[in-house]
Amino acid sequence: MLKDMLYIGLGGFMEVKERVEKELKALEEKGKLSKDDSKTFLKNLYDKGEEEHNRHYKLMTKALKDVIGELGLATKDDIKNLEKKIDEKL
Repeated sequence: MLKDMLYIGLGGFMEVKERVEKELKALEEKGKLSKDDSKTFLKNLYDKGEEEHNRHYKLMTKALKDVIGELGLATKDDIKNLEKKIDEKL
């Protein structure tokens, strides 16, 4: 399910990206927008997208850690600590 959500998100992103680029190119051809303005707009859009991605990634990571903690699941650190204790006893 997570994989499907990722593909849907990427597909949606690519569709929007193509439409924005098409509209910017049309505005350039009509002389209503310079190439520099178009590039600046795309860069700003990309930067904002990257910021949002990072923000969502942090939120998702925190949420997953909270769920793991609530369920009492063992983490990698928990397993490493147990392995270390076992090695010390042997």
